[in-house]
Amino acid sequence: MTANSPEQSVAVLAAIITLGLALAKVRFWGVSLGVAFVFFLGILAGHIGFSLDHNVLLYTETFGLAIFVYALGLQVGPGFFNSLRQDGMKLNLWGLSLILVGTILTVVFWQLTPVDLPEMMGIYCGATTNTPALGAAQQTLKQFGLSGGGAALGCAITYPLGVVGVILAMILLRKFFIKGDVETEKSQYASDETFVALFDVVNPGINGKTLGQIADQSHLKFIVSRVWRGDEVIVPSSSTVLLNGDSVLSVTTKREVSALEILFGRRSAEDWNKEGIDWNKVDGQIESRTIVLSNPSLNGKRLGHLHLGSTYGVNISRVTRGDIRLLATYDLQLQYGDRLTTVGKAEALDNAAKYLGNAIQNLNEPNLGSIFLGILLGLGLGAIPISLPGISIPVKLGMAGGPIIVGILAGAFGPTFHIITFTTRSANSMLRRLGLSLYLACLGLDSGPQFFQTVIRPEGFLWLGIGLAITVVPVFVVGAILLKMRKFAFGTVCGILCGSMANPMALGYANDSVHGDAPSLSYATVYPLCMFVRVVVVQIVLIALL
Repeated sequence: MTANSPEQSVAVLAAIITLGLALAKVRFWGVSLGVAFVFFLGILAGHIGFSLDHNVLLYTETFGLAIFVYALGLQVGPGFFNSLRQDGMKLNLWGLSLILVGTILTVVFWQLTPVDLPEMMGIYCGATTNTPALGAAQQTLKQFGLSGGGAALGCAITYPLGVVGVILAMILLRKFFIKGDVETEKSQYASDETFVALFDVVNPGINGKTLGQIADQSHLKFIVSRVWRGDEVIVPSSSTVLLNGDSVLSVTTKREVSALEILFGRRSAEDWNKEGIDWNKVDGQIESRTIVLSNPSLNGKRLGHLHLGSTYGVNISRVTRGDIRLLATYDLQLQYGDRLTTVGKAEALDNAAKYLGNAIQNLNEPNLGSIFLGILLGLGLGAIPISLPGISIPVKLGMAGGPIIVGILAGAFGPTFHIITFTTRSANSMLRRLGLSLYLACLGLDSGPQFFQTVIRPEGFLWLGIGLAITVVPVFVVGAILLKMRKFAFGTVCGILCGSMANPMALGYANDSVHGDAPSLSYATVYPLCMFVRVVVVQIVLIALL
């Protein structure tokens, strides 16, 4: 039954997504495939005769995927380049190693089975869910005077299992290599994760010097939020003079703690990082308050340029951005939606809050204009052909590659250009889930009619088995090596595997399995390069072996 009206089209998609997400909560033998059920329901609906107008189907599928990948880019953008500087090269090398294993396995299957090379490359494209690679393969085959129909058929039969094969491999990895439940994984790339420590000043070398002089001469990263001098509590500034016998409450990073102990002289044994500390009861004379940056004019400003200490008499000890706590250094670039931990007198804090905005309700209204502008720019970037030496067919980032790159850039550099790209975590999660659900429902509807017809062909089961092996084996092998070597946490490994296989549905499963942004961040780190390389690899294999 073809949905001929807008109402019917919406009803078909809503029914598929509703039932799929309901089944996502069901566990079979302790395992749930999560959002993958939307895809399965789409295949079933397509098989029994439900369909949408072709143009409506393509539009909804493209729109859903664009929303998903752009929102994902926005989510990981603030920490992306930090991850790239630290472990980005390692992540991409492991992603490329997975591609190498899969390519070698494909060539081996071509040598050992009666499947022709064009069909085998179609199987490879379907098993790795890479439709841009299929397009490149078909163009290359045409240059050799060969039909691309066999490649398209091979892709059609293996694509559905290619989508879920990565999830199956991750389930196996978790069963064999992870003991117990997976705990929340915060991003391991948050190098500015803060640490609070109390020091007693007993170093005669800094006695009588100002905090500004000490900071300039030591080159250490720390913020002093309080100074206790006898019964007096001081909200310090750069001109505050330290004396022997003072106690300073300092916010720093874990790697700087030992150096600060040498600088000040002695560290208190009390744990100032445990949960549940009421900072307003620490001394009773000054308050600690979280103020939300909602003044649009301050988006992208350097913290030191606000002169909050000299103007309002308050100190910013740390800045919380998403799940990451950043040290409130002079050169820290603020972003709309940042939560600033502020210390000072009650009246001073009230005045600072007025200046910074502190309008929490404003954060619940995401800037939809910037979101759609980002998607538009992403689709434009994805359509740009990129010519490579020795490759006859230009390579494109496509409708998934372009938006995710623009999303990353917007999330990372939007504040630099005073563009508000902030979305709350709940709003971002809603966008990602909505986009992914629409994409998978349409993908299933599109695959359903051909899937079962292709499987019952004489060669169908052979192609299906080869495709499943090309999907599962490389993912399991590389994932097992990473987990066995304890190179990365489970969430990060899942992100590498999903990104190198260009599999957003598997990422949805990983995000449901691991709380935190580690899977999404590593996915975004390896996805652009690995997607690009797969398109090139398909053409190289065909040119070399035909």
